[in-house]
Amino acid sequence: MNSIRPEPNSPTAKVTVLPLRNHAAGRSEVRPAVPPEPPASPVAPAEAHQADRALHAMTARLSGGISPVALVLAYTDWLAHLASSPQRQIEISQQALVDAGRLFAAGQAPWSLIKPQAQDRRFDRPEWQHPPFNLMAQAFLLGQKWWHDATTGVRGVAKQNEAIVEFSVRQMLDVLSPSNFAATNPEVLRKALESGGANFVRGWQNLRSDWARLAAAGLGSVRTDGFVVGETVATSPGRVVFRNELIELIQYYPTSDKVHPEPILIVPAWIMKYYILDLSPQNSLVKFLTGEGFTVFMISWRNPDAADRDIAFDDYRKLGVEAALATIGGIVNGRRVHVLGYCLGGTLLAISAATMARGGDNRLKSISLLAAQTDFTEAGELTLFINESQVAFLEDMMWERGVLDTTQMAGAFQLLRSNDLIWSRLTRDYLLGERAAPSDLMAWNADATRLPYRMHSEYLRKLFLNNDLAGGRYMVEGKPISLSDIHTPMFVVGTVRDHVAPWKSVYKIHYQVDADVTFLLASGGHNAGIVAPPGEQGHSYRAGTKAADATYAGPDEWLKTVTTVEGSWWPEWTRWLAALSGERIDPPRMGLETTDETSLIQAPGDYVRE
Repeated sequence: MNSIRPEPNSPTAKVTVLPLRNHAAGRSEVRPAVPPEPPASPVAPAEAHQADRALHAMTARLSGGISPVALVLAYTDWLAHLASSPQRQIEISQQALVDAGRLFAAGQAPWSLIKPQAQDRRFDRPEWQHPPFNLMAQAFLLGQKWWHDATTGVRGVAKQNEAIVEFSVRQMLDVLSPSNFAATNPEVLRKALESGGANFVRGWQNLRSDWARLAAAGLGSVRTDGFVVGETVATSPGRVVFRNELIELIQYYPTSDKVHPEPILIVPAWIMKYYILDLSPQNSLVKFLTGEGFTVFMISWRNPDAADRDIAFDDYRKLGVEAALATIGGIVNGRRVHVLGYCLGGTLLAISAATMARGGDNRLKSISLLAAQTDFTEAGELTLFINESQVAFLEDMMWERGVLDTTQMAGAFQLLRSNDLIWSRLTRDYLLGERAAPSDLMAWNADATRLPYRMHSEYLRKLFLNNDLAGGRYMVEGKPISLSDIHTPMFVVGTVRDHVAPWKSVYKIHYQVDADVTFLLASGGHNAGIVAPPGEQGHSYRAGTKAADATYAGPDEWLKTVTTVEGSWWPEWTRWLAALSGERIDPPRMGLETTDETSLIQAPGDYVRE
């Protein structure tokens, strides 16, 4: 069966017809029909300075992808300005003496000197309330606070350099936390006493098992027992109705007799597998949407390898969003489409929507963005890894390999939450001898993806470094686009504890577009805040709507005007979608009229398994 690309007179660019292939037969080697444009300056061509780039790539293997030069420059900036600030030095020294005196004179009352921050759960157990462990924990927290004060607030230090120094010092201090050592962790000592040391035996067995898995599967591998794509996760029934060299488009079967006439297209990020939005049946957004009477389409991105090094960021727009919309238009007879973008997929969707608006293309009925940024000036702790030195270093590493591989991706995200994702896990697994039960979210998180060299370089430079999209300088097909051209109603979701897309950064969409914007702030983080099914405990949200002609209110001001609602935000969103949708009709056919439904590959398709 052939997958049909848009006809020449469709709103999308002309593309070729590609055959659907059997996954076991290996990848099709078809490349984009139109050769990609050369990378924009200042990215050096692959032929230039090959010896230098090879050296940097070799260094990257030893440093985990972190630029040593960027670290040296940051520390030099901080130390030089601190050395020329004698009054600041005196303040820091005095604070150290004050803290030492307070610690020496501390009484027995727990947390009388300092308390852990709300997000710090290392000392939550009641054992930490008792001496001498409480005093050790307070001493550590006082030291951590002192180093934070010492590395910040030095006049003249560049903000990013200050953030790099503070972050790296915090990472080093976290290694020394008393919770990481058996002799200073009361929970571990109690466990050893109760079990006669059996926890250390189990911990040794866990360590051996993890070393074996590490050797076989690489850094960041976790147990995913019982979670198999297409069997226990990504199980919503559907068919692959379109394929090209970059995407498979999945259409899901309806679960109601009548459906809203406007379908939903979901554009996930390609730094993750799509099925975070179709995990287990009890927390699948896809299943929830079909149950609410929506026809759902999902883009499943192909996992690139070194041969795909020249895939550009705009290829994801043309071969992804545009190709999917053209196919959907043929299936639902040209009806307008609700579109949803998650994380990087949301950024791509905003670029696509602005491009369509510039050309007068009105196929979009609504736009929903989940934890997606369109302004990168305050893009959270990920910006610590984004400066000219670091980007050039990453480019040289990717130049050699052709992709940013899974180990760099996993390592960067783990560092952002090292207490939760690294040290607490090591303590639980190897000192307590316990294992957290594998979950669908853990299995998905371990199913890592790669990023093409050219695409990732353009993403870092155009969006992070230069912030071209927010500045109206982002070029699509030779002309700049502006988010202010978007007039389509928008539903934008941020999450309270998002380390990847901080909600105040996501909130900036309010003054970038000329549209009605409903903004919802969900509890949780970048992933757990989005996967928030009804009936699951612990979820809440706040929501408010700004009309296109209303005056702007900042995020802190907005927060004072909205009330907290307990429960999942999913029903709030589907009520908003339903209000913009027409009367229900019979479900559309599966696939284009020219295809035989029985010949369509069943969801989840082939690309998600790569």
